[in-house]
Amino acid sequence: MFQALVLNQEEGKTVAAVKQLQLDDLPQEDVLVKVAYSSLNYKDGLAITGKGKIIRNFPMVPGVDLVGTVEESADDRYRPGDQVILTGWGVGENFWGGYAQYARLKADWLVPLPEQMGPVKAMQIGTAGLTAMLCVMALEEGNVLPEQGPIVVSGSAGGVGSVAVALLAGLGYQVAAITGRPETAEYLTGLGATEILSREEMSEPARPLEKQRWAGAIDTVGDHILGRILAETEYNGVVAACGLAASFKLPATVMPFILRNVRLQGVDSVMCPVEKRQAAWQRLQEALPESALGDIAQMISLAELPEYAEKITNGQVKGRVVVDLNK
Repeated sequence: MFQALVLNQEEGKTVAAVKQLQLDDLPQEDVLVKVAYSSLNYKDGLAITGKGKIIRNFPMVPGVDLVGTVEESADDRYRPGDQVILTGWGVGENFWGGYAQYARLKADWLVPLPEQMGPVKAMQIGTAGLTAMLCVMALEEGNVLPEQGPIVVSGSAGGVGSVAVALLAGLGYQVAAITGRPETAEYLTGLGATEILSREEMSEPARPLEKQRWAGAIDTVGDHILGRILAETEYNGVVAACGLAASFKLPATVMPFILRNVRLQGVDSVMCPVEKRQAAWQRLQEALPESALGDIAQMISLAELPEYAEKITNGQVKGRVVVDLNK
């Protein structure tokens, strides 16, 4: 028997409860993993609370991230004792996920835990950190380097934003952090931000072109903030867009693209190819200092997930939340 957070639907509402399961309850897949840690992402919060139409098949074990040890494998790529990471691929949405002490998974979904990276660090990073790294790589691929000028990060006190600020600062970029929570200013400065901008200021509808301020940007929120960032991006700048915490809408014009050669680059970590994932995880191991992770992350138990799911969807969580499956 083992513990798992299981979602069911009762009278049209999503109900989350910690239940005792058996290995036979798990789906039939290639690799059995004993899960050590998972993490709580915004999407997980939407799934657990039912605020977003994330889950369509019940019962479901949510959790889009996990790190653990292989116990059984029918695939030659993995052997018992191997430590592995899983993020994305629809796990925790369409397939049973990481909020359980055991998971059966397709080998294609897994990547080896990088050498020198402990399992806790892997989930302090998680999907949010992987997404942040992919955004940084998108800036680099567009030749937006530290000497080009400042980078602005929206939703900077959230999971993706926090890791993005720490990563960019560690790589030598000047970082401006947008936040709707003034009380997080000291936290963001500690991560390496050199300028704090208010959500209210950046949410003002922009003209087609504004004064050029940013060499690049990482946007996690969408809507008017993304529209303003585009209008303020410098010539040849790159804006990496990876989230919709404010809205899926984009009130903007083509002017930044056709007059300033600005590139809007979408970033998705869910279906990211394995080779790029592995490269991003290796970069995270090398570029993200342990000191930053201590400030970014907090640890909770499986039983605390419903409470924290409400908090993260209400904008009350700062940084990353790691879930200890054995706590």
